[in-house]
Amino acid sequence: MLRQPDPKPDILARRDAIVAGLRALLPAEAVIAEPLRLKPYETDGLSAYRQPPLAVVLPDTTEQVAAVMRFCHAEGVRVVPRGAGTSLSGGALPMADAVVVGLMKMNRILDIDYADRCATVQAGVTNIGITDAVQGRGFFYAPDPSSQLACMIGGNVSMNSGGAHCLKYGVTANNLLGLKIVTVDGEILSIGGAHLDAAGYDWLGLLTGSEGQLALVTEVTVRILRSPEGARAMLAAFSSNEVAGACVDAIISSGIIPVALEFMDRPAIHACEEFAHAGYPLDAEAMLIIEVEGSPAEQDDLLARLRAICERHDPISLKVSQSAEESLAIWKGRKGAFGAIGRISPDYLCMDGVIPTSCLPDVLRRIGEMSDAYGLKVANIFHAGDGNLHPLIMFDANDPDSFRRAEEFGADILKLCVEMGGCLTGEHGVGVEKRELMPVQFSASELEQQRRIKSAFDPGWLLNANKVFPLVGS
Repeated sequence: MLRQPDPKPDILARRDAIVAGLRALLPAEAVIAEPLRLKPYETDGLSAYRQPPLAVVLPDTTEQVAAVMRFCHAEGVRVVPRGAGTSLSGGALPMADAVVVGLMKMNRILDIDYADRCATVQAGVTNIGITDAVQGRGFFYAPDPSSQLACMIGGNVSMNSGGAHCLKYGVTANNLLGLKIVTVDGEILSIGGAHLDAAGYDWLGLLTGSEGQLALVTEVTVRILRSPEGARAMLAAFSSNEVAGACVDAIISSGIIPVALEFMDRPAIHACEEFAHAGYPLDAEAMLIIEVEGSPAEQDDLLARLRAICERHDPISLKVSQSAEESLAIWKGRKGAFGAIGRISPDYLCMDGVIPTSCLPDVLRRIGEMSDAYGLKVANIFHAGDGNLHPLIMFDANDPDSFRRAEEFGADILKLCVEMGGCLTGEHGVGVEKRELMPVQFSASELEQQRRIKSAFDPGWLLNANKVFPLVGS
């Protein structure tokens, strides 16, 4: 079970004075301190854990963020950055003595440069909001997390989010050009910009995926890409998870890079079909969604080659979409998968680990064995092309033993990922969920070096302080 650091008694004792100080900096409606109004901020997408914060502030400019950070730094108050709260690792979980800085009001598109193919937006713009802003001119923003309708670009930077199409286009780090950040003591800095390869050290690389440990992101400059001429999706159904995993490995080994290569097992197929009515094969144990794009001739060539690879693995069925509507239906099922699983289980943990694709058959077999051993069902839905696993472990949060077994099951899956040569997280981050597992991935000296980097940016450990690193003495 999650262990939280003890709050600072002096901060709690000064709560009223701290709230008054924040209200002196921001409009009255931008500071929330009433217990009932704090309820929506006590958890994020990892909703099994809850903790009301000391207060919430909702700035709408970088300058207001800087003013809040200067005040909190001077008062020794911890700060937790928050976007849409879609984090599945507890990345936005507050502490009792922390101020949550919510960036959802910072939702403006600041600049779009079609000639140089980039856009600058505030951190609270949704992922899909960037594509919505540019698609009329034939452009799009490539990373597409399943939560893209809600998740915000600042959070995507903090967690280095990916999505179904990251196999071809890369994750957030591969589509990022510049950041505006606010440091722990309220200094405003610009990193990179509307150009390739910023001079000097790779600060973008360091900050992307840093989970709010080093600074608050307030503005983001991203690449926008020309929309493809067209795209088509194919469904390939198989008799077992292991055979589907072997087919994924064969596709990647062939040198073909689909724009997306997604995996779903039987529980996921049935839940998503009931939700989306996408025509998923209910007699299959596993299914792949494979999407290609380009000119009609290029699509035909790639689909023919992919079909040949799939046929060597004795598929139960193969179906190629013949229209944009059919492709949308296929993706509606996949994009709504997490919600669909929620209809068949009162609660679930969505894990996030990475393995080499050659290990998929063995890993899926061992996850099945763990499921039997723990007595908990699991649905496997994930980005198979880059080995980013998302097993959904079903449990009942009202049953403490069920919750305990779910956490232990999830930890064993992540340990297996590391054992196979992978890592603890692909796109959800470490947060509080995986922090005690960090020694499985990193040696004591490696963790100490990471802590030194954290201390260089945040000497007082005020930024998202209870995340990523194992608690001392745990």
